[in-house]
Order: sequence, then C-alpha cells, then structure tokens
Amino acid sequence: MGKRWLVPVSLAAAALIATGCGSSANAGAASANQLTTTKIGSATVLTDSKGFTLYWFVPDTSTTSKCNGQCAKFWPPLKGPVTAGSGVTGKLGTIKRADGSTQATWNGHPLYTFLEDKKPGQAKGNGLNLSGGVWHEVTLSGSSGSGGGGGYGY
Repeated sequence: MGKRWLVPVSLAAAALIATGCGSSANAGAASANQLTTTKIGSATVLTDSKGFTLYWFVPDTSTTSKCNGQCAKFWPPLKGPVTAGSGVTGKLGTIKRADGSTQATWNGHPLYTFLEDKKPGQAKGNGLNLSGGVWHEVTLSGSSGSGGGGGYGY
C-alpha cells in the first residue's frame, strides 16, 4: 500500500515533462516565419511560410509602416521575426509598428500579404494603387516581374 502512490506520481511527472517539452518545441517553431520563393510569370517572388506572395508598399520607409488601421486589414503585415528558407537572399529584419507589434522586413521593406490572394502563387495586389500608394510583389534582385525593381524603389 505504501508503494501505490509511486505509479500515479510517476505518470504525472512523465506527463508534465512531455507537456513541457512539447510546449517549448512548438513555441520555437511558431516564433519565426520562414520565407521562401516561388516563380510567378518570369519573376522570382518572395513568399511567406504558406507560399503566399509578399508585398512592399511604396510610401513605407525602412523604419516605418505607413499601412495601419483599415489598410492593415486588407494588407496584413507579416509578423516578425523571419528566417530565410532555400533561395532567399537579402537582409531580413523587423520594425516596430504603430500598434507595438513587430513586422518583418526584407532589405529594409516592411512586408505584407494581400487579403485577395486566396491561395499560394497569386499576386492580385501587384501594381495596385490603394491605401495612398502603390503595392508591389517583392521580387528578388535580378528577376523581371511586373512589380519590377527587385523590391527597391523608396
């Protein structure tokens, strides 16, 4: 009877250890988005971890997103930090948004997705003049997508 308590305590300890390990592994995986690339037409385009096209907004600066409030509902900022997947070149970083959240950047451009892109590989927002400026898909240097400029153009 004195040893009966060993089994429940051992099981409880094992469950706590497994839960703790699982939580830390999941927390690490969720803390960073891995950027990838895809071909859209003749352009090599930067995409988020789900394969959705990433965009940059002409009025932004390297330290400030100009897309806030209602704009950010249609052009959701890519939360940071991010890591580079296969084929991704350039400098990755983050900025602090007006609401205090952290937004991912690529070569100094704050990154966004577009609400109207419903599946990976779409770029419906490319070239649109909305929310007080023009939106471009982020193309890697050297590619000649319709957004042009290799992601540059401040």
